[in-house]
Order: sequence, then C-alpha cells, then structure tokens
Amino acid sequence: MQDETVIVVGAGIVGISTALELQSRGLRVRVLDRVGVAAEASQRNAGAFAFSDIIPLATPGIMRRAPKWLLDPMGPLSVPPSYALKITPWMLQFWRASWRDRFQASVTAQTQLMERSRAALDRQIAAVDGEAIMQREGQLQLYEGEAEYRASLDTWELRRRHGIRFSLLDSPAAIADIQPGLHPRFTHAAFTPDWMNTTDPKVWVEHLAQQFCSRGGVIERANVSVISQHAGRAAVTTAEGFALADKVVVAAGAWSHHLARTLGDRIPLETERGYNTTLPSGAFDLRTHLTFGGHGFVVTKIAGGVRVGGAVELGGLKLAPNYKRAEILLQKAARFMPVLNTEGGEQWMGFRPSMPDSLPVIGRSPSAESVIYAFGHGHLGLTQSAGTAELVADLITGGETAISTAAYSPDRF
Repeated sequence: MQDETVIVVGAGIVGISTALELQSRGLRVRVLDRVGVAAEASQRNAGAFAFSDIIPLATPGIMRRAPKWLLDPMGPLSVPPSYALKITPWMLQFWRASWRDRFQASVTAQTQLMERSRAALDRQIAAVDGEAIMQREGQLQLYEGEAEYRASLDTWELRRRHGIRFSLLDSPAAIADIQPGLHPRFTHAAFTPDWMNTTDPKVWVEHLAQQFCSRGGVIERANVSVISQHAGRAAVTTAEGFALADKVVVAAGAWSHHLARTLGDRIPLETERGYNTTLPSGAFDLRTHLTFGGHGFVVTKIAGGVRVGGAVELGGLKLAPNYKRAEILLQKAARFMPVLNTEGGEQWMGFRPSMPDSLPVIGRSPSAESVIYAFGHGHLGLTQSAGTAELVADLITGGETAISTAAYSPDRF
C-alpha cells in the first residue's frame, strides 16, 4: 500500500460519510474495511434520521427499572447471563451517566450534535443528489393509555425547550388520521413531522460510497489489526502490510475500541445487539415511522416493505444471535397492527457501538495526535453520520469545529 493523506478505517455510514467529506475538502482518502461497504450495522438498520431522539438511554431513575428489564431475556433491555459479569464496569458508568447532572449535560451535547447533523445531512443530500433515497414522512411515538402518555410528557417538554417540533394526540381517531390500522390500545401519541428516513440504509451508504469512488476515492477490503504512530504520522497494520498516513480515522463501529486499545486508549464501548425482521412489499400500508417506545421497537418502511426491529441486548460481539428476540418483536407488531402480514420475513442481527452516556466518541486519540476517533453512536450512527463527518474534517484540516467536541472526547471517562 502506498502512503495516503488520510486512511479511514470503517466503511459503514460514519466512515463513508467522513471519507466523502474529507475528499470534498481536497484530501486524498483511502477507506479500509474488513468486510466491505455497509456490511455491518449500516446494512439493515431502521433507516431513521432520528433528530428528535435527544434523550439518552441512561435517564434519571433508570436503574430502578433496569433490574426488571434485565431479568426478562426478551425485554426491551437485556443482558445475557453469560455476559453479565463482563459488562458490569460499563453498567456502573451507565448508572453514573443517569445522574441528573450528567443527564442534563448529555441532553445538551446530544441536541447540539443533532442540530449540526441535520444541517450537515441537508448539505450531504444536495452534494450527492440523494433526495430520491429519502422519505420525509415524520414519526409517531405511540402510548398505551393515559398513564404511559403522561409519564412521557416531561421528555416532550424537554424536546420543546430544545426546539423540536411535535404535536400531541389524545385519541385513537387522531392517530388513525396519520396512520390507520393500529390497535385502539394505543390511545395517545406524539407526532414529529420533521423526522425522516432513508428508503434503504444500505442503498444510501452504497450511493455515498459510489460518489466517493467516482471522485477518485479508494475503498479496499483489509482487516486492520493495529494502529500506531510514527514520527508524527499514523500507521495501520493489516494482513497485507503496513501503511502510513498523515491521519487515520477510526470509524469501525463496534470493533473500534479494540483498535483504540492497540494505541493504549481504553474506551468503554459496549455492543447493542439489535434484531429485526424485514417483510416484503404489501405487508402493511405504512405511512410514517412508528415507535413503540414501551416495548422497545420500531416499524419502518424499507424499499417498499416493512422492517420491524429494535430492543437492546447488551451481549458483546461473540455470543451467537438469539433470533427469538426478532420473533417476539414481530409477534408484538402483529398484535399492535392487526392487518400486518408477517409472512416472508428475513431476520437479521447487527452490532451497534454504544457508550454509557449515549454520546459518540469524536476527537483525537489521547495517545496519538494523528489518530481521530469517530465511533460509539449507538443506534444513532445514521442520524449523526453527516454531522460527525464535518466535525472530523474540521479537526483534520485544522479549522475550528462548528460545535465544541469536548462532550464527545475519547478521554471523558
């Protein structure tokens, strides 16, 4: 391999977006990925740009509710028993992130990144002629009964204070005006009109990658095992050899902390294992993104079909998939959407890189000035990819970042 101005490790949505943004600023960029473009979490996620999703998973009081969830192997938040001891240090940091002071700081930082990412996505779509791959149909957050709805009002007030537009619905009839075919058990909802989705997350990443390559960028399959620094430059080691670059960007999703450790950086990244089932075209007349928050899953329109998925299983990278979780979600969706045709579905499980405070890692390695980290977005990688790309490009080109990156610092823990 020859020397490159920048090597980006990771060909998911964050890595490809970053490579494209760096390229647009005149840098020579090579992308390396062990399995190829959009082959992991970027391949079959929910396809949502969830800019209103500013509330971290670690909310005040969550640890009082967590034991009930964690003991339910099919619940919205679970830890397989064989992984419980290994994840204990992360859970302690998760608990600390739920304290009110940290929670408020996380909401502010998340909101700033969301606002930046929304504007950056608009620029990205225009730059690659990508509007045809977008769906601007809003989102319904659904509630079963008055009690569940009222318990959510504080979070909606928090969103309102941060400038997020929404309307609150208090009857099944009002809900049906936006999305017919839902069970009347859902008596209340909130509709966020500015929510948007891509028609297919894999197609979107592939489109960005094609644009990158057509403009002179290079994408190669290579398994990066070690990152190091030599005389102010960065280096990556793969089975094919050793490559030097002025800068290296680590955007390898759930595998990123292993690469960071080869530099001596210990970052508390864990793996959310997300499950879904994609149903073929005609399964349901879906008119907006549906979020069943009380059950931890969403229903989205993908390539004319319907994708049912979500929940959080904190189980690392090595345990075998438990597709019973996907089956449970699909069964619930069938109860909540009585005319849903559940035949012909394809199951999938992907790894989402998750930090205890729900904020990504964006910044220089504490151990190597020439290495930039861009990972840990949890289920918001697609949402925050364009904004992250601009921040990384600002750091590499020496410009002032549009927002402070202190809250996303690799050494904040």
